[in-house]
Amino acid sequence: MFALKNKVQLIGNLGNNPEVKTLDSGKKMARFSVATNETYRNAKGEKVVETQWHNLIAWGKVAEIAEKLLHKGSEVALEGKLLNRSYNDKEGIKKYVTEIQVSEFLLLGDKQAKA
Repeated sequence: MFALKNKVQLIGNLGNNPEVKTLDSGKKMARFSVATNETYRNAKGEKVVETQWHNLIAWGKVAEIAEKLLHKGSEVALEGKLLNRSYNDKEGIKKYVTEIQVSEFLLLGDKQAKA
């Protein structure tokens, strides 16, 4: 049960191509977003689709693989952990960010390959 303390699992579609940077140390970092959809019927019986966007970050080998395999529209299952951080923007206003640090992912479908 120890591993379940901070664990996130999602299945969704990439909203953009991963933005990959190589740091001075040579380590790679990839940032991308994934949309998940929930479907339900409202009180009138109408079908409603609710979309949530999730910010993700991957490091090292996971970032390298993401750079090669993932692109906008790809359907992916991923696992990671929640990270919360804050920073001061250009105006000195404190901003808060929640993102998922990806530890592994599985490419499920590729809309671009089907086109």
